[in-house]
Amino acid sequence: MTLFRMPDSHPHAAEPRHPTGDRHRARFHTLTVSDVRRLTDDAIEVSFIVPGDLADEYAYLPGQYVALRVQLNGEELRRSYSLCRPPSPVRDGATSLSVAVKRDEGGVFSTWAQTELTPGFEIDVMSPQGTFTSGLSELEGTHVVGIAAGSGITPMMALARNLLAASDSTRFTLLYTNKSTSDVMFLEDLADLKDRYPTRLVLHHVLSREQRTAPVLSGRIDEAKLRTILDALILPATVDEWFLCGPFALVDMCREVLTDIGVPREHVRFELFTTGDAPAERGPRQVEVRAGQKTVRIEINLDGVSSTVESPVDAHESVLNAALRVRPDTPFACSGGVCGTCRARVLEGSVTMTENYALEPDELERGYVLTCQSHPTSDRVVVDYDV
Repeated sequence: MTLFRMPDSHPHAAEPRHPTGDRHRARFHTLTVSDVRRLTDDAIEVSFIVPGDLADEYAYLPGQYVALRVQLNGEELRRSYSLCRPPSPVRDGATSLSVAVKRDEGGVFSTWAQTELTPGFEIDVMSPQGTFTSGLSELEGTHVVGIAAGSGITPMMALARNLLAASDSTRFTLLYTNKSTSDVMFLEDLADLKDRYPTRLVLHHVLSREQRTAPVLSGRIDEAKLRTILDALILPATVDEWFLCGPFALVDMCREVLTDIGVPREHVRFELFTTGDAPAERGPRQVEVRAGQKTVRIEINLDGVSSTVESPVDAHESVLNAALRVRPDTPFACSGGVCGTCRARVLEGSVTMTENYALEPDELERGYVLTCQSHPTSDRVVVDYDV
């Protein structure tokens, strides 16, 4: 799935959690593809081997994602994909991680991956990021619900596998919508999970272009259909945590309905995606500083090193774009205000953010911003990626 929080793959409702504590700096390492498995006609599961010396770097929570980086036709492409399995050991301290890549119409990376990625291929993989993870401190007797569309199933697979295995009394209900049966990713895996946890896993497949026996499971999920499902199939009063993953319109509608029926926002976690190769997902745009231009001074603290770059006011350049001109190792993935990889803290000066689908209110209060969406509103801005 390409994440674009709000897959060529992505705000979350709770305090960010990571296996090692706070958010950590994203770093790329070259990993080897160990397996490529066909899921549907236009989707594959790609697995990578993580060597033992990088095991801590790639420790992750179900629901997080990684970014893949490749050079295609002389251009660097980065795409973010949710991890679809919980962490699993392989041998000699090595572990395996897996993502699902669905081909998008016109998607350069996703089309290339369908035909070119094979076992033995080496590719740059970013260390796991994201806060689309469970915030439940106690799992015994809990009921978790996931609502997913299309490739939004990817993080749900890791979440469901992990939560069901972690406690003998945890229940997971999945409402999963697709156009037709042939579009359902992880169809066999879901059936296997159902066989393994017949009383604790409930699956509701909704098909928009294929008639199902139950009318409520046929057609597009709109507000009326969702309210019917919540009245008849999923009782909100029994649910401890909600996970929503899909296109903005669906996720936004689900959030509004859940809020309207009294579900606290802090119990709802969501991740958004969009399809296609949006320009924001590509590398930084070129900006030239000409003599005599009025500029903004941007100072970047990264890995203990301070760098400075002048940004032309007329260019309306983002802090991230400017930073990449002097520090190519500046962390970013989606460039769409979605994934939070480019998060930094403003120490001096001020900025305005165009979009924010990744930072929590408390982070904003502490001065954190998404540098890909941040534009200076003062003559000098100092941002710190290390804090």
